[in-house]
Amino acid sequence: MSTRPRLANGAGSPNGPVPAERVLEHLPAHGDVIVPIANGEPVALLDAIEANAEAFTSLRIHQMHALHDRRYMHGAFGDRVRHVSYFLSSVTRPCFEAGSIDLVPNNFSEMRQLLCANTRRPVVLAAASPMDRHGYFSLGVSADYVSSFIGRAPFFLEVNRQMPRTFGRNQLHVSQVAGWTEVDRPLVEITPAVGDDVDRRIAELVADRIANGATLQIGIGATPNAILDRLSGHRDLGIHTELLSDGVIDLIELGVVTGVRKQLNRTKTVGTFALGTQRLYEFLDDNPALELWPVSYVNDPRRIATEPNFVSINSTLTVDLLGQCASETVNGQYYSSSGGQADFARGAMYSPGGQGFVVLRSVTGSHISKIAPTLAPGDVVTTIKNTVDKIVTEWGVAELRGKSIRQRAQALIGIAHPDHRPELSRAAERLGYT
Repeated sequence: MSTRPRLANGAGSPNGPVPAERVLEHLPAHGDVIVPIANGEPVALLDAIEANAEAFTSLRIHQMHALHDRRYMHGAFGDRVRHVSYFLSSVTRPCFEAGSIDLVPNNFSEMRQLLCANTRRPVVLAAASPMDRHGYFSLGVSADYVSSFIGRAPFFLEVNRQMPRTFGRNQLHVSQVAGWTEVDRPLVEITPAVGDDVDRRIAELVADRIANGATLQIGIGATPNAILDRLSGHRDLGIHTELLSDGVIDLIELGVVTGVRKQLNRTKTVGTFALGTQRLYEFLDDNPALELWPVSYVNDPRRIATEPNFVSINSTLTVDLLGQCASETVNGQYYSSSGGQADFARGAMYSPGGQGFVVLRSVTGSHISKIAPTLAPGDVVTTIKNTVDKIVTEWGVAELRGKSIRQRAQALIGIAHPDHRPELSRAAERLGYT
């Protein structure tokens, strides 16, 4: 039987791949390009744009969390090609500090609305898996904000032979693409961070408060990884999360994550993008038990709130004595952005039986307290005090929901490092919190 896809009459796509430079035929000299997060980035297509930057007068490239350093991020082409970021990475952070890129504040769940409002007839450039026998590409390890534009904007794909084919609402037919090129390139891998005794103590405090059958959102990093490890004795957990990471695989293989008690996408492990090691990418490939959905679906607090016993677990950098969480700035300087932290914290707040955990180590590497009387000038509040539920350090859990300012301050001082509790108590008295 032939596996060649049959194109619908009037299909606008070419019948085969073309050189990456052909993408230039589909781009305006003055306009907007939308690129997926992380490994969804089409490297060869962006290479072609850089190599032909003189063809543009004002092209803006919109992207969250870039993994590849590029000349246009450093202002090499002036306003001809400019990067617009929605979440800083190690690549874009110094560029923002230098003023050569723009940063747009956002909640991850609202990215599609922001892009629709602030772009002009955008073209989507995205990495994808090879076409299947039915003529469909998948957006591989990404769905994010880009999948919401399927059928709503032109797509030009970079088909990567090493991109896993995934399921969910992240697929488009060959007739829906303006064209595609082919590459054979390994995906960027992120090795799971290994936790220490502090991470394991935080993990113990969180995991002990998670019931069997709960549905989880959890991020990436040493503490989240330690929490996932600690959940190995649980039963029938569900995953509805922004980011799928390696730690989820272990729980699926152990039979801990089954999703049978979920209301949303029952029995399916759901995320909006995946970032980890090759093991994760191979596990995703052609695996119908995992689905990638648009972030407007996955991160919508109103939808999350319909899932009983939803548990949100996020990290922060600093907490003040009111419970305000500054998760995107360090000493008043931008480090990342809001991402989906507020989305999931709000969703968990309204979920029947839901819990929202914000985790952090009590001190920095130089022994400065991460629980502060007030946030530093310039620090940005990511999760507001009215939404915060539980703050966790290695010294305990401060339950803040429904508590007075005095009770909040006392609870947070109680989970600060003992060396810093006397000064925090004096500060709380000066501020009128006690």
